[in-house]
Amino acid sequence: MKWMDKNKLVLASRSPRRKELLEQMGLAIDILPADVDETEKPDQPPLDLVKALSEKKTCHIMLQRKNAWVLGADTIVVQDRQILNKPKNREQAIHMLGLLSGRTHAVLTGYTVGHFARRQMKTRAVETQVVFKTLTRQEILWYTGTQEPYDKAGGYAIQGLGAFLVKEICGSYSNVVGLPVCELIQTLTTLQVIQFEDSHHEPD
Repeated sequence: MKWMDKNKLVLASRSPRRKELLEQMGLAIDILPADVDETEKPDQPPLDLVKALSEKKTCHIMLQRKNAWVLGADTIVVQDRQILNKPKNREQAIHMLGLLSGRTHAVLTGYTVGHFARRQMKTRAVETQVVFKTLTRQEILWYTGTQEPYDKAGGYAIQGLGAFLVKEICGSYSNVVGLPVCELIQTLTTLQVIQFEDSHHEPD
């Protein structure tokens, strides 16, 4: 994989999970979180919401880093048309896991890649269906007694202790973690931010 621009990709997020996913792909990144208003508009469809928020974050940082590629993203969990944000306390976390127990919910991530000086920007949203096992009261109490649920949309982390909650998924696994890597790499390639080169070298 080769960068087509000398600048690193600027990640408009403080999420350690997104940072890790990008670094696993060998991408060089800078972190510059976008502190923007994420208030939801009434009756805004979830897919439109994550796309709009990702664009808002990207545009906010593009104005500060006008000669760099910027990536903004937003992930939400939806159950029964209700958006489940990060639980603020144990009571909310217990309630969320109760809603998700034994059922299928959607994880939606919107992401936007843009470059101010080049006047280029592309936005996409990806949806993954996640099936939870039926949770016992003891399992919910144990999990919410850890620190893991409290900075995660929907109150769980599929890549952490919360893996035991998930029976199956349909769609992108990395999307549930925080970024749909397959789709993102395709976008970066389409925008010519990166290109793939043959890494095989014939012996002399």
